[in-house]
Amino acid sequence: MAEPEGVTPDLYQLGVVLTDRGSKYAVTGAPVTSRAEVDAVLRALKRDRSYAKATHNTWAAILPSGGLKADDGESGAGIVILRMMEREAIKNHVIIVTRWYGGKKLGGDRFRRVQDAVRAYLDTNSAS
Repeated sequence: MAEPEGVTPDLYQLGVVLTDRGSKYAVTGAPVTSRAEVDAVLRALKRDRSYAKATHNTWAAILPSGGLKADDGESGAGIVILRMMEREAIKNHVIIVTRWYGGKKLGGDRFRRVQDAVRAYLDTNSAS
């Protein structure tokens, strides 16, 4: 069931947590129990124009029905987030890593930056 109109999910936003070769990474999370709630969180995040215009909003969630992920064009990044959440036994939560591309390709380092962003979130928020 979708969020009622006007209801805003509880988002925990750290904002930009790191920069690498011009690319900026931010991380956001929220409690969720369904795909509809994940979608509501993404809509709420993208109400902020800078997040809506970001190059990638990669995310993963572990719901009662199992894990979900989306790369949003950052191929392979969703599984990185999902695996970190599984290792930490985080359930009923979504974590979104946002990237604003800085003009230089990062190669494999992009996965390390996604991990760094998720780690920053886990270190500052009790997500479980």
